[in-house]
Amino acid sequence: MKVWDKREFKDLDGNVELGIRNIKVALRRLRKFARTGAPDELDLDTTIKETANHGYLDVHMRPERRNAVKVLVFFDIGGSMDSHIEQVEELFSAAKSEFKHMEYFYFHNCLYEGVWKQNKRRFTDRTPTWDVLHKYPHDYKVVFVGDASMSPYEIMVPGGSVEHVNEEAGSVWLDRIIRTYPHAVWLNPVAQKHWDYSESTTIIRRLFSERMYPITIEGLENAMRELVR
Repeated sequence: MKVWDKREFKDLDGNVELGIRNIKVALRRLRKFARTGAPDELDLDTTIKETANHGYLDVHMRPERRNAVKVLVFFDIGGSMDSHIEQVEELFSAAKSEFKHMEYFYFHNCLYEGVWKQNKRRFTDRTPTWDVLHKYPHDYKVVFVGDASMSPYEIMVPGGSVEHVNEEAGSVWLDRIIRTYPHAVWLNPVAQKHWDYSESTTIIRRLFSERMYPITIEGLENAMRELVR
C-alpha cells in the first residue's frame, strides 16, 4: 500500500556544529586545487618580482586557490534513516564546508525517477533523475548516503517503491548513475559488522561493485581514496 503524504521528512541541517572534527580531515583527501574566479588575492611573489623589474610598485592579483573537485551527493532521508540523522548532519555540514562545488538531492530508500531538494515539497517539486544525469557532467564525484535497509523488491522490482508506482526498478536507476559517473561510492551509517544480515545491503553493495563504506573516519578516508583513483 502506497503511503503518499503520510510521513513528514525533515531537511538536513547544514549548519550543525561538528562533533567529530576528523570528518572534515578525512574528506580533505578528496582535493584537487585550482585557481579560478575573480583575481581577489594578492600574488606576493609576482608583485615583488615585477616591482623589482620595473622600479615602481606593480601590484599583481590572482584568483583564490580552491578545491576544484565537483561532488554530487544523494541523501536517503526518512524512515530508518531517522536514527542516523545526527551522524549524517555532521557529514553534511563537513561536506558543505569542504566542497565548494557540491550539489545534493534527497531520495527515500532507493533512487527512482525523481529526486528533490526540500522534503516538505517532495511530492510537488521533484527533479527528474534524467535531468540530473544530463545536467551534471561525468567528472562529478558521486556519493550516496543511506543505510541501504529496505525490502529487496524496492530495489529490484518495478512498482516496488513504498511511496509511489515506479515504472522502472530502482536498480535500473542506480545502474544509470554508476555508468554515467565512474567515480561513485555509497556511505552507510550502519556498522559494517551488520551489513551481511541485510539482503538489500548486499544487493546495493553488488550494484556498487563493493564500493560501500561505513561512516567512520577510516571508512570516509577509504571512500575518498576510491573517488580519486
